[in-house]
Amino acid sequence: MKKIFCKVILLSALLMSVNYSETKAQNNVIDEIVWIVGDEAILKSDVENTRLQMQIEGERFDGDPYCIIPEQIAVNKLFLHQAKIDSIDIPAASVTREVERRVNNAIGQVGSREKLEEWLGKSVRDLREEWKEQIREGEIVREVQKKIAGNIRLTPAEIRKYYTSLSQDSLPFIPTSVEVQIITMRPIIPMKEVDAVKNRLREYTDRINKGETSFSSLALLYSEDTESAKKGGELGFIGRAMLAPEYASAAFSLTDPNKISNVVETEYGFHIIQLIERLGDRINTRHILLKPKVPTEEMRKTISRMDSLAIEIRDSKFSFEEAAMYVSSDKDSRNNGGLMVNKKEYSSNAGTSRFEMKDLPQEVARIVDKMKIGDVSTAFSMIDEKGKEVVAIVKLKQRIDGHKANMSDDYQVMKSIVEANKRTEILKKWVQDKIKTTFIRIDSDWVNCDFQYSGWVKDNK
Repeated sequence: MKKIFCKVILLSALLMSVNYSETKAQNNVIDEIVWIVGDEAILKSDVENTRLQMQIEGERFDGDPYCIIPEQIAVNKLFLHQAKIDSIDIPAASVTREVERRVNNAIGQVGSREKLEEWLGKSVRDLREEWKEQIREGEIVREVQKKIAGNIRLTPAEIRKYYTSLSQDSLPFIPTSVEVQIITMRPIIPMKEVDAVKNRLREYTDRINKGETSFSSLALLYSEDTESAKKGGELGFIGRAMLAPEYASAAFSLTDPNKISNVVETEYGFHIIQLIERLGDRINTRHILLKPKVPTEEMRKTISRMDSLAIEIRDSKFSFEEAAMYVSSDKDSRNNGGLMVNKKEYSSNAGTSRFEMKDLPQEVARIVDKMKIGDVSTAFSMIDEKGKEVVAIVKLKQRIDGHKANMSDDYQVMKSIVEANKRTEILKKWVQDKIKTTFIRIDSDWVNCDFQYSGWVKDNK
């Protein structure tokens, strides 16, 4: 259910925009109503578009898709009807942010705004309007589900009861995870290197102003923001709060798309910026990012300093935690003894200090893989979250080998599993009860199904 109605993905939106007319042409019939749920209709094209979307994503159907999909859409309609009763709506700003994220992803998929518009046969502005309602409904469904399921509070006894009810074969496997502490140091970059970068950006500005080349061409060739460079430096519509403060200040002060900003310094490096379009508190710009390079000699000196620091920690002259607090340039971990926090949203350990090896930065994972608990590494270079080259040392605080879940090591994992199961039970019961009191009519060609819920087929004659 969640995958069909709550998952926000590019392919879904593109199919909604493109495949409707194709589906009608292929079937050589006018679109038709196949289900009615309350006062909402489910069209044959709705089912077909969802089927194509899932097929492209590689999802498999455990049964007939023409039975599974309309039932899932019908369930979604029930949640939306409840939202009307409860007066649940989503702030426009939240919807707008998600629309922009999806537009930017779509542009990234095809290469440019122009290519996207050519492919869809419509403007990006029109595309935004089409996606707004789709995204709004998805967000509303999530809010309704939260309200129905409520704040689930489970006691440790309930978690243990669930755990003991599982056979050994049914226990989830917990992959190997580690806890890692880190100290980073940024090498000193000489002013002559900074000046060289600024001069290169000023040369680009001169070439653009003289008409020798376009901003997007230079961004594609030279910008060190590799993702936006593929799109000619275009970032897509972004709110001020989502931009680096210095970048936002310069970008929002631009009023003429033919004018290029002065060189702007942010924590990511140095930029020049071109305005594309502004809509209220959101702005779409192109930029070229250059990062001053760390000279080999400065990198060598920094590595030497960090190796000396590691030796002093191993000799117990001071603790890793103390060194992190006073030396580390990593502000996110500096105040908690250097302990890294997992920020990967898709990870089951998100928000904790545990990492599966695949969730660690590649350079850190390569070092940690060979370490024993308590070891402090030698110094190594890596690229931090801001895209800057730093020197780091790490300490392996804990390693928990892959294993079948147990209550002593994996209480939080088991708690999450039980809460998810409880939430699913509550929502399933709500849906089953809602079906009993809702007008539902299904076309006779679509009723011979083994539905997940009972009561869909009613005598409405």
